[in-house]
Parts: sequence; C-alpha cells; structure tokens
Amino acid sequence: MKKILFVAVLLATTLSASAQKKGKKAVAAPAPVEVSTDNILTEQEQREGWELLFDGKTLDCWKSAKHATISPEAWIAKDGMLQVITTGGGESVVGGDIITKRMFKSFILKVDFKFTPGANSGIKYFVNTELNKNGEGSTIGCEFQVLDDDLHPDAKLGVKGNRKLGSLYDLIPAPEIKPVNKEGWNTAMIVVQGNHVEHWLNGTKLLEYERNNQEFNALVAYSKYKNWPNFGNFEAGPILLQDHGHHVMYKNIKIKELK
Repeated sequence: MKKILFVAVLLATTLSASAQKKGKKAVAAPAPVEVSTDNILTEQEQREGWELLFDGKTLDCWKSAKHATISPEAWIAKDGMLQVITTGGGESVVGGDIITKRMFKSFILKVDFKFTPGANSGIKYFVNTELNKNGEGSTIGCEFQVLDDDLHPDAKLGVKGNRKLGSLYDLIPAPEIKPVNKEGWNTAMIVVQGNHVEHWLNGTKLLEYERNNQEFNALVAYSKYKNWPNFGNFEAGPILLQDHGHHVMYKNIKIKELK
C-alpha cells in the first residue's frame, strides 16, 4: 500500500513539474459546492410527516389575512427567506398579516426567524379571521412574540414582561433570561396538543399553558384580548405571520400535525 501511495505522489509531482516547464499552470481542484439545507425536508422529516409551509421561492401556502391578495409592498420571497419589509412600524398598516391557507388543530410548528434592530413581528396560532376583520391592527390569535427586547418599546409594556420575545403576547411572560441570537437566526417552536401549548426558543422551553379552562380565561379577561369572544379557545385556525412594519425574515417554516 505504501509503495502504491509513493508511486502516485511521484507521478503527481512529475506531471506538475512537466506542466510548469511547458508554461502551464497546474489545475487546482474545484472548490466544494455549498448546498443549502434551508427550506427543504430531510428524509427523516418526511418519514415523520413534516410539511413545508414555505419553499424558499413562493408564497403559495399563504394568503392575506384581510385582503384579496398579499401586498408585495410588505411581503416578499427573496434569497430563500419570507420577508416582511420595513414600512414605518405600523401594525398591519401597509400589507397586513399573512395566514396559511390551511387550518391546524394539534401540531408542532418550527420557524427560523431573524429580526433587524428594533423590529417587532409575531407568529400567531388559533387565529380567527372573523375577529377584527374590518378593524385596524392585526388579525387576532395567540401570539409567539417576535421582538427586539433591547430596542423596541413594547418590551417595557404589558405585565411582568409578557410582551417580550417568546412570550404568549400580553398573557404569559417568557423567562427574562433566554437563549436568543440577537444578530443571527433563531428557531421558534410552538407545540400544540389539544389544549396544551408550549413555546420553545432555540431548543429551550420558555413556557407552557392549558387553554379552555378557568385560569386561561382569567388571563384573557385582564389582557388586551378581553373583548374578543372565545379568544384562544378555538378548535382550529391558520398560522399567521405578523406585519408590524419592521423588517423581519423567516425561513424553514415547517409543521407536523399531531393526532
């Protein structure tokens, strides 16, 4: 084996030297091609029943929450990301929220997100488009808050930090100390099994709660959602990405329905 290796090295050296004598440069090995793993399902994910809600190129799985079409002034699919564009910081003023065309009951949802400095957005579930369908502001649903806690003023509002990143917005606060990448990508995971719900961030569970009970309804009664009938207790609803007028990027949006 050593003899074969020695001959191979000697031959390669001879060929290189010969090429240099003839005024030719030795050809370098081609650089490895980087293959993106974004917005695709692995073989294991396919076996487990995961589905993509964004293919990296189109918004085919989505529609506007309040309008006939998705506004290109607010939402674009570019560079493998589903992006809400900066339009001044207003809540659903320009383009409005987008929702999945399908409804979901029990599921695991994973979403990679990246926010720009001072940005605000959100991932909502158990959304009911009949609530606030003609009013100003966002479409109503339970919200995994996406926020730059350091720079956006909403982080200081609410009760005990329940409007900060990862919180069940205006209802249950996420821990003050949590694993967040302020300049890069983060992974939100929402687990819903019937009435049991969990919020996860970058592999760490932030909170869990039960819907459709007295305790949850009491939280709602003291929140900004108190006037919305049956808030958070619907059997099913679409997934929503919020337009809050700030530049936030999403990718690898995957869902697995649970029985």
